[in-house]
Amino acid sequence: MSASDQSGHPVPDPEAVTAVLGGVVDPELGLDIVELGMVRRVDCEPDGTVAVTIALTTPGCPLRSQIERDARARLESLPGVREVRLRWEVLDADAKAAAMDRARRHAAENPPDTSVPPTARVLMIASGKGGVGKSSVSTNLAAGLADRGFAVGVMDADIWGFSVPRMLGVDGELTAREGRIVPVTRSIGEGRVDVVSMGYLVEGEDTALMWRGLMLNRAVQHFCQDVRWADDLDYLVIDMPPGTGDVQMGLARLLPRAEMIVVTTPALAAQKVAARVVDMGRRSHLRIIGVIENMSAYVDDTGRRHEVFGSGGGRALAEEVGVPLLAEIPLSRAVAVGGDEGTPVVLTDDPAGDAVRRLVADLATIHAPPVEMTGCTARLLAAAEAAVDAAGL
Repeated sequence: MSASDQSGHPVPDPEAVTAVLGGVVDPELGLDIVELGMVRRVDCEPDGTVAVTIALTTPGCPLRSQIERDARARLESLPGVREVRLRWEVLDADAKAAAMDRARRHAAENPPDTSVPPTARVLMIASGKGGVGKSSVSTNLAAGLADRGFAVGVMDADIWGFSVPRMLGVDGELTAREGRIVPVTRSIGEGRVDVVSMGYLVEGEDTALMWRGLMLNRAVQHFCQDVRWADDLDYLVIDMPPGTGDVQMGLARLLPRAEMIVVTTPALAAQKVAARVVDMGRRSHLRIIGVIENMSAYVDDTGRRHEVFGSGGGRALAEEVGVPLLAEIPLSRAVAVGGDEGTPVVLTDDPAGDAVRRLVADLATIHAPPVEMTGCTARLLAAAEAAVDAAGL
């Protein structure tokens, strides 16, 4: 609303100014500057001067000019506004954290369309740093689920360090059908794995990909939106790159319903690094379902334990972040040999394979894939309509 001065000319009020500024969207965060808490002060003078203080997320924000143009255009269209004065500040740490959280929540609640079936359970296998066996865990988890009869998609999102094709023994090349990428498939047990990886698009596994963040994000976007993932997919296992960079944040935005499993080693030094990944996942409003300790104690033929990489890191991390320790996978030469030969250890008689099979059984029973709710809703509505008809209402 706008009030009027003594001569009857409209005078804008702070409420009307704030409402108009609600149409100014931060292009990077995707929300309006009012909801983001960037509008810090609004003053309206009787002479029609409107002064607004806007706080940016960073000093020298390159989007300031775009925000300024939009804000001025909207404010100058208000009845009674004769002059617009914009003042600029920078959000303090707490206000910036709150704004980023609102933006991430908005992204999680309004994800873009993907080709991943809504009934597929999405598991992101993440780690704080490389060298902890994350890809080995990803491929063995996928193979174990397929061996139990599930249709499993495998997305090798570790764009720089792709290794999934070799570790799963899935050779071939990606093809296209009706404008969509067709995964490379391998049958395992009663199920199958459908794999997409940069490894199918380069000359060899030793070929370096010298890509910047924008290209990496575009690659994983293709894997989510332009792959012909089968409608019967039960699981999508994503081998994430280590750390908390562009690819991880992009996938969280594209697949906000995903669940994250964090892989670490027994070394306590690895615990703090892995905790950052949990923090990133939670800031992106992903569900962290647990921790896997890989390369746990080696048990020799006499039954003696050898804690080669220390002990307690996985349990300490799980307790620190408040999630279950899902598995402790022992150190085993068979894991490395199986990865080199394309024979996942989960398909062999080995202590490490036993640990992964127990993990797979827990995931397949305790954490089952989501069900399609539309059919249930339709049945409930049909039953309600039948009851109304029977009652003659």
